[in-house]
Amino acid sequence: MTRQNVRWGILATGGIAATFTADLVDLPDAEVVAVASRSPEPAKAFAERFGIPRAYGDWESLARDEEVDIVYVATPHSAHRAAAGLCLEAGRNVLCEKPFTLNAREAAELVALARENGRFLMEAMWMYCNPMVRRLKALVDDGAIGEVRSVQADFGLAGPFPASHRLRDPALGGGALLDLGVYPVSFTQLLLGEPADIVARATLSEEGVDLQTGALLSWDDGALASVHCSIVGGTATSASVTGSKGRIDVPYGFFFPDRFVLHRDGRDPEEFTADPADGPRGSLRHEAAEAMRALRAGETESPLVPLDGTLAVMRTLDAIRDRVGVRYPGEVR
Repeated sequence: MTRQNVRWGILATGGIAATFTADLVDLPDAEVVAVASRSPEPAKAFAERFGIPRAYGDWESLARDEEVDIVYVATPHSAHRAAAGLCLEAGRNVLCEKPFTLNAREAAELVALARENGRFLMEAMWMYCNPMVRRLKALVDDGAIGEVRSVQADFGLAGPFPASHRLRDPALGGGALLDLGVYPVSFTQLLLGEPADIVARATLSEEGVDLQTGALLSWDDGALASVHCSIVGGTATSASVTGSKGRIDVPYGFFFPDRFVLHRDGRDPEEFTADPADGPRGSLRHEAAEAMRALRAGETESPLVPLDGTLAVMRTLDAIRDRVGVRYPGEVR
């Protein structure tokens, strides 16, 4: 790309699409030029809300819009494969919301499409782009706590969510694991890579989705991780990384922290806090900025959110679902 501004298209008009678009508007080098929904009315309303010049009542028109540099896919995750695939086949670059797809097979298909067409593709795993998470990883990589021996992470919402809610709808890929558990799993694999073995248990709803899930992940070098997610109880939503020479504790909101504490053996605790210049704590702008940086650099994937890492997380989520017995309608694995 030779232009300074990156032209964005937004596919879907729900809550996360609105949050992302509001953050895009604050980036001086981002331009939101089009939005699409399955019908004209919500697309037009979204366009009016954010001052977007083009509104499409179907996905195909957005995918074919050659004045769009990259599409942000914000549909329910059961539609990620179809929506992102349509855009990639039409020659668009794609930033796709998490979880990347319903399963690893669909994820592999999208990665193959992107690579075959030479298009940029990235999972919108904002946690990986968060400056504080990047700082934490750098400390771990530099040996600040020695060899990582264990990770603990949880994400739970109190609810209650009625059976009609998307989080409990099997047709939309409902359940705690894909919507919330993807964060503890991704955090763990950011530090330890893909596990060698997995043990998992879950409480399932009448609809067949997981209301809460716990998993113990293990690695050949002896490292262990405990991850938990829930839509029936609000958890601490914290994380802890223990190494052979110390520990890092991340309090509430580990996937978008504003601080964490480093405990090194024989030394006083050190608190690391976010730089106010990094923007509001819940901002999605860092993932957008990384996607734009990669596009300008001519990269087809981000080193912060590599596609092989996304595939590895999807394989872990598949394995956990296999062990707890969650399968979605019409799913092919």
